[in-house]
Formats: sequence, C-alpha cells, structure tokens
Amino acid sequence: MCLAIPGQIVELAPTADGLAVVAVAGVRRTVNVSLLENPRPGDWVLIHVGFALQIVDEQEAQATLRLLEQMGGDYEQELDGLRTSAIE
Repeated sequence: MCLAIPGQIVELAPTADGLAVVAVAGVRRTVNVSLLENPRPGDWVLIHVGFALQIVDEQEAQATLRLLEQMGGDYEQELDGLRTSAIE
C-alpha cells in the first residue's frame, strides 16, 4: 500500500536542486519539494513516493498522522519504506 504521509520540512538543501530534509514520525528523509511553491523549513507537507505533493496546515497533518497510526501494520510498513529508501 502506498500512502501520502505528512511530514515537516526540517531544512532545505543548500543547493537549488529542489530537495529538502523532512521529518516523518521520527524518521528524517530527503524528499523532492520542487512541486511546491516556496517551501520553507517548518512547513508541513504531504509526501508520496519521495515527492512533497502539497503544503498542509499543522492541524491537518497531525490529524492525518493520528489516523494513519490507527492503521497499524500498513502505516508501519510505509514508515519502514521511508527508513530504507533515499533520494540523493
């Protein structure tokens, strides 16, 4: 199952390559933010297959995370995918 998971931008890549470090449930991952207009550290984004698809507000992100956590195994599988994959 592939989910769009909320994460918070921690930092933008120092180069203009459209990458940022995003924190998702304790996992830090580099994702592509080039689809977003003016992403900034602190923004919450929906991430799917390594791309930040849209900026969302923090309340929506937290509510979505709570719902995903209730999914149990599917959510844990998605987090494992984040831990083991990389965009460089």
